[in-house]
Amino acid sequence: MGLFQHVMKHKELIPLLTVLSLTGCGLVYSAIHALRKPEVIFNKSGDPEPWQYVNPTEPQKLVTINQEWKPIEELEKVRKLMK
Repeated sequence: MGLFQHVMKHKELIPLLTVLSLTGCGLVYSAIHALRKPEVIFNKSGDPEPWQYVNPTEPQKLVTINQEWKPIEELEKVRKLMK
């Protein structure tokens, strides 16, 4: 007896299968998203300060409201002294 025939015979299984199907789809989407666009990257052997290479004109958030990027003078002085 196939799954479809079994479900049609026992109609009370429809909500359960719906919830399980949606949960499985969410799990697959979450796994694919985590592999393609990780929010945290651990790279101990690479550049210790990768945030310096972020383009300030490119938005990093989904929604950006009234954001203006201005360099902080003290940090710029420290950066020049460190080089």
